[in-house]
Amino acid sequence: MPSVDVVDETFLAVPPAVVAAAFAPPGAWAEFWPDLSLEVYADRGAEGLRWTVAGALVGTMEVWLEPVLDGTLLHYFLRADLPGDASDKRTRREVRRRQLAAKRVSLGLKLILEDGRPPGVPPVLP
Repeated sequence: MPSVDVVDETFLAVPPAVVAAAFAPPGAWAEFWPDLSLEVYADRGAEGLRWTVAGALVGTMEVWLEPVLDGTLLHYFLRADLPGDASDKRTRREVRRRQLAAKRVSLGLKLILEDGRPPGVPPVLP
C-alpha cells in the first residue's frame, strides 16, 4: 500500500472535454505538480489521464473526468511513496500537502473554466 494515498473530487460546471483540454498539455502538468516528473501511460481523452510519477514521489496518478448533470466530476487519485526512508511524521505532512495541492488545482480550474458562471446557469459550451 502506498504511503501517500490522496483522493479528491470536485464538480466543475463544464463538459469533460473542456476539463480534459486543461490537463492535456504537458506544460500544465509542470504548473500543477512542479516537483513531479510525469509520464502518461493511459490517455483516455475526455475521460482523463493516467501517469507514472517520479521525482518527489514515486507511484501513479490519475485524473478521471466523469460526466455528471451539466458538467464534470473531476476525480483525482495519487498513489505514491516518498523516495528513501520516510518517517511517519514526514509522510503525514506530505499527505496533507498533497491533499491541499489537489484541491488548489481543482478549485483553480473551476474558477478559470467556469469563468464567473452564476450558480444554476448552464455552462457555456465551446
